[in-house]
Amino acid sequence: MRLILLGPPGAGKGTQAAHLVERLSVPQLSTGDMLRAAVAASSPVGLQAKAMMERGELVSDAIVLDLVAARIQQPDAVSGFILDGFPRTISQAEALDTMLEEKSLALDAVLELQVDLNALVERMTTRVSETRAKGDLVRADDTPDAFRTRLEAYRKQTVPLSAYYANRGLLRPVDGMRSIDDVSQGLLSTLNLRS
Repeated sequence: MRLILLGPPGAGKGTQAAHLVERLSVPQLSTGDMLRAAVAASSPVGLQAKAMMERGELVSDAIVLDLVAARIQQPDAVSGFILDGFPRTISQAEALDTMLEEKSLALDAVLELQVDLNALVERMTTRVSETRAKGDLVRADDTPDAFRTRLEAYRKQTVPLSAYYANRGLLRPVDGMRSIDDVSQGLLSTLNLRS
C-alpha cells in the first residue's frame, strides 16, 4: 500500500505512522531522515543537498524527489510505503505524481489527520513542559512562537494539498483530535483494514 500521511506539525503523524508501519509492514519514508542519511553517506545527491543547506537554502524539490525515487526502489518499499513530510506543496505533489506514473506506480490513499490548529499550540506547550520535567532537551523549534510559524507555513503551503488530493479521489480525512488508539483505528477503518 502506497500512502501519504498529511497533517500539521504536532498532529501525531509520527506516532500514527509507526502504527501503520507495524500494521502494513511497509516503511515510513521521512524526507528529513532521507536527506540526513544522504548527507552522512556523502552520496552525490547528499553532497548537493549539503551544499544547499550550508548556503542556507532549502533543498530543491528535484533533489528531494530524487531521494524519494531512489528510496521507493529499495526492497523494503517495493510492496508499499508511507510518505511523511513530502509532498508539502502542490508543485511537489505534481512532481511526485509524474515520478510515480513513470514507474507505473500509484498512490492508494492520502490520509489526513484533521486537527484544531489552536489546540496544537496547547499540545506543543504541554509536550515541552513534560520534556523539560523529564530533564530531556527541547527541540529548538518547539517554542510557541516557532511552532506558530511552522503552523502558518503549513496553512499556506500544505493545506492546499487537501483539495488537490480530494479532487483526485485519494483524500481520506481522519479526526486527529481523538485518543491515539482511536485515531489509529480511524486510519485503519478508512483503509478498510481491521485492527
